[in-house]
Amino acid sequence: MAGGGVRRIVGAMSRRLHLAAYLLAFDTRAQSLQDRTRAGFLLRAAALAELAHRGAVVEDGAGRVAVVSADPVGDGVLDALVTELAGRPRTWKAWIRRDRDATLEAVEEQLAVLGIMTMADRNPYGPVAPHRTVTMDDPREALDLQVRVAELVRGGEPVAGAPYADAALAALAAHGHLRLVLTRHDRKAHADRITALTGRLADRAPGLAKAVSGLNLTMIAAQGGAGGGG
Repeated sequence: MAGGGVRRIVGAMSRRLHLAAYLLAFDTRAQSLQDRTRAGFLLRAAALAELAHRGAVVEDGAGRVAVVSADPVGDGVLDALVTELAGRPRTWKAWIRRDRDATLEAVEEQLAVLGIMTMADRNPYGPVAPHRTVTMDDPREALDLQVRVAELVRGGEPVAGAPYADAALAALAAHGHLRLVLTRHDRKAHADRITALTGRLADRAPGLAKAVSGLNLTMIAAQGGAGGGG
């Protein structure tokens, strides 16, 4: 890959996890998320993983999320999530399921401010839309990120050497059944490697790793048994 492509990949992977997870789930051909409901779960899990990695939250003895530091980190999505987490002890899985739509819209607004995508204005005189239409003018960052995460899962490099963010995104793509990134065959053929990558989340939060491992079943249950995601 050309040098410019490598720089784009590095830029994507260096983004905070909730932003990178959105790019990972974005279908650049369709100019939309692969599955908007599914993306909401992924972004909540990614934001929690970001906070755990920063040491802002930990897991208590009962497997619930505990806030260690409520100091603002300068990111609207993360700061809002910390405020939520401080309100009442809940498990990682419970927090992944809560307020997904609000987190999703907040991430889209962040990406729009960063110039990565544009969001259509709401029509005050038209029918109420469930969400605003988004457009990604330059899809290269999302595409490069999707390729790199897929290569991490399929490749032979030691999992222990992969950065935490890379491992977290690979785990989310696999357990979130993102067909854009990994096929069903990929998930089966590289199951051991996916398990090892997911295990990187357990370094700081075993319960988070477990919640991510069961992400697809959590999505199905929350949608009333509707499957999907390949």
